[in-house]
Amino acid sequence: MSTLEESELDIAAVSRISGVTSRTLRHYDAIGLLPPARTGHDGRRHYGQAELLRLQHILVLRELGTPLPTIQSIVDTDDEATTIALLREHRRGLERERDRFATLAATVANTIESLEQGVAMTSDDILNGFDHDKYAPEARERWGAPVVDRAYTQWRDLGPDAQSAHLAEHEAISEAIAALASSGADPAGASAQEIVGRHFAWVSRLWTPNAESYTGLGQMYVDDERFRASYDKYGAGTAEFLRDAMAEYAKQQLD
Repeated sequence: MSTLEESELDIAAVSRISGVTSRTLRHYDAIGLLPPARTGHDGRRHYGQAELLRLQHILVLRELGTPLPTIQSIVDTDDEATTIALLREHRRGLERERDRFATLAATVANTIESLEQGVAMTSDDILNGFDHDKYAPEARERWGAPVVDRAYTQWRDLGPDAQSAHLAEHEAISEAIAALASSGADPAGASAQEIVGRHFAWVSRLWTPNAESYTGLGQMYVDDERFRASYDKYGAGTAEFLRDAMAEYAKQQLD
């Protein structure tokens, strides 16, 4: 037996160590996604190192939710530099998922602790770490891909403790705005502008808006039912009060 054959694994061994069923491996062969190194006289498929590396690439892309046709176009590239660059990007995607699951684990641990101690959690804390990427295309269309991608990166880089503090600050700001709204305060008054200054600093932790975009953000809080509901849960009229206070802050501080 040659050295190459000694280093090969048959389809049963590959299935065992990869968790991919033999039926799936045969399907990958049939569609040209993962041909074996050779097929024995008995019809059994055998895989060498090159095929195992290709399978690793396929499995990484599957974990990231990539469709099979797209996977095939990616793994079929013959340019080694392109392959390495793609693998680096895939690694970053997996690291993002690792960080997200770490945040989810912390959220579950906090929930267990709050239930054991009978302490209420905010809705933001309860849902901290869950995947919000379904809103990413809409956000990119509204604000532009560079702004959104930078915000996602900065959020991820905060880490679980700073993320929790960031959410807690938003909760405190929202409650303070709601209290001012219910008291009939002036959105342009000193108290409101002080709180909105905290809101601007809170937003700027991930994205620094100018006068126009900050005013537009406030208007979106009212126009978009999801955002309106997220603020008005603290008290009716909170979203509109915040919008008006943000517009005034933009005129006074950002123009």
